[in-house]
Amino acid sequence: MNTATDLNAGDRLARRNALLLATATALAGANATVIFATAAIVGAALASDPSYATIPISFFVVGMALGTLPIGYIARRYGRRTAFVTGTSAGVLTGILASVAVVYGLFSLLCLATFFGGVYGATAQSYRFAAADSASDAFRPKAIAWVLAGGIFAAVIGPQLVTHTMNMWQPYLFAASYLFQAGIAALSMIVLLFVKAPPPLAANTPDARPLSEIVRAPRFIAAVICGIVSYGLMNFMMTSAPLAMKLCGHDVTESNLAIEFHVMAMYAPSFITGSLIARFGAPKIIALGMLLIIAAAAVGLAGITVPHFWANMILLGFGWNFGFIGATALVTETHLPSERTKVQSFNDFLVFGTMVIGSFSSGRILVDYGWSMVNIVVFPLVLAGFGALMLFGRKREAAVALG
Repeated sequence: MNTATDLNAGDRLARRNALLLATATALAGANATVIFATAAIVGAALASDPSYATIPISFFVVGMALGTLPIGYIARRYGRRTAFVTGTSAGVLTGILASVAVVYGLFSLLCLATFFGGVYGATAQSYRFAAADSASDAFRPKAIAWVLAGGIFAAVIGPQLVTHTMNMWQPYLFAASYLFQAGIAALSMIVLLFVKAPPPLAANTPDARPLSEIVRAPRFIAAVICGIVSYGLMNFMMTSAPLAMKLCGHDVTESNLAIEFHVMAMYAPSFITGSLIARFGAPKIIALGMLLIIAAAAVGLAGITVPHFWANMILLGFGWNFGFIGATALVTETHLPSERTKVQSFNDFLVFGTMVIGSFSSGRILVDYGWSMVNIVVFPLVLAGFGALMLFGRKREAAVALG
């Protein structure tokens, strides 16, 4: 049997897992979309100060940051499937607690609910790495992109779920939406039980390096910084957008569509992103993503009409896709199989941990300085991302020159 046939046979399991994980991503993405579309609006109604409106979304990000290492430990110790069940259970709890918070007007309980939603989100972020576990080197970028392509369906499921259920339980706006969210998380758990993940590898194999050595590598540093910039800025702007549209006098239905268009743009390019990375390399695709994020900010500064918000969210979604998938592909090049879960979970801890700052500050910046300042913040951070890419490129060229 030739090498090409071996590769195809070896990637059959990877393709099957990628499709299942893409389905789970669609369902998990719908849960996250419900939170992003509603939490700031509900938060503004329940909080004592309007500037606290985005704090529930900030708790979502905190949950993602704090959930990455425990979920990574569970995956390393007990396997991916146990980690998936743990995370989706947190997703079910999210919807139940959020619904109770709306009914009883409890802002603190809403924050707790979104925290568990973040833990579920941290688990969902591991799906892209789980797809890479059983894939060949050639198929790995495509497997990652396939999984994230599942988010296209989240772009439709989440906002439409909110639109059709937000007034179902009168007079409790969004209470029914959160209960449906819990049901979707339970469905995701069932899908994930069919994933055949490789057994956990021993972390103390002779070839395994200490984490402190791996994280000092220029490739890992560049991947983390670019992941922080692409995901952090996407979260920073998307967190503010629904509330900004409401403050500008736009209808909730229009802000739901903005999130729907945004999430669709986040995942639609995934059908080609893996191939682009395989052809041009991760750094070039990351750079393209960051240029699109700059374009999103420029549109945001140009006006506050509904089309401006929609275009801003669409460009931001495209930018996130290329930037974050490229950064993820770069991470998978930094570790050996025995090192994967500790490196991947630490990468996500850094990315989502840094996002906490932006998430907590977005509401205050929006209320105190306006939507324009939210967009202005983008420019210096994207420059930092370009700086990391340039530094990695120079070190790689120097290494090649030294032979």
